[in-house]
Amino acid sequence: MPTARFCRVVGIPERSFRRSQARRRALRPQRGPWPQPRRVVYRDAVIAIAERYPAWGHRKVWALARHDGYAVTPSTVLRILDDAGLLLKADYQRQRRDLAQARKAAFTEPPSAPNQVWQLDFSEYETTTGGVWRVGGTADYYSKIELGWRWSPTANQHDAIATLEAAIAEAERLAGTTLLDLLTDRESGEIRPLVVVTDNGGPFRSFRFEAFIASRPELRHVRTRVRSPGQNGVRERAFGSLKYERLYREQIDDALELVRHAEAFRVEFNTVRPHQALAWNRPLDVHTGRAEPTIPTFPTARILPSP
Repeated sequence: MPTARFCRVVGIPERSFRRSQARRRALRPQRGPWPQPRRVVYRDAVIAIAERYPAWGHRKVWALARHDGYAVTPSTVLRILDDAGLLLKADYQRQRRDLAQARKAAFTEPPSAPNQVWQLDFSEYETTTGGVWRVGGTADYYSKIELGWRWSPTANQHDAIATLEAAIAEAERLAGTTLLDLLTDRESGEIRPLVVVTDNGGPFRSFRFEAFIASRPELRHVRTRVRSPGQNGVRERAFGSLKYERLYREQIDDALELVRHAEAFRVEFNTVRPHQALAWNRPLDVHTGRAEPTIPTFPTARILPSP
């Protein structure tokens, strides 16, 4: 019941009761700080991962810690990074989530396996002394793997074709066979064409690019709606990761250094970086069938010894 009513019932002045309460509280031992065994046990491992990948948020740090065998929770990682001053609080993380929510497929049925839908586009980056360079890249919608980047001072129809040719070569290398054989049904001989999704830029509306697509029976070209970048969201999202997690954090003077940093990030993106849309698996594992995009492949949880 309320304090005032309690004092009326027992017949004592409310002021006297509150003073006695204050005296008792003053004699109590101070409470806390409470022990934090989980944070203490995992602090060194989590901080080591965060310092190795300073552009990652706490979820990716948590996922990599789980892949390394540490039985840690996302909330514990969040608190450890916050205590250490390593927590990313940049606004672009919210922008990335908004872009992912607005993503719409430019095809009828969502892909259920790799090499069914690719997304192709260009982006650009300005070096300190070497000018502006354009990069063409192709991403697999299902596995999110990056199938190679092509850097050039231009972003025309020839660059678009060369970017797609590089992606085809990389996909065939990973599959160990030609793309045409990979997409041909063994029993019926029917070709299930791979859909290449692009925006409506000039390189993708050119006659040469369409002629290249027409010369490959295993390919089909689909363009997104005008002013709808969300339909090419996988491609745009990966370019954002490249810039925010690597290029914007370095001083890059020329094209050679730019290509070196970008390729190192592509390898890291495909083989090391956990991907939230793939249940925290790596794109290369999903693309090659070693992991499913909905089931994490974390090893058996391992508890660190207490200090």
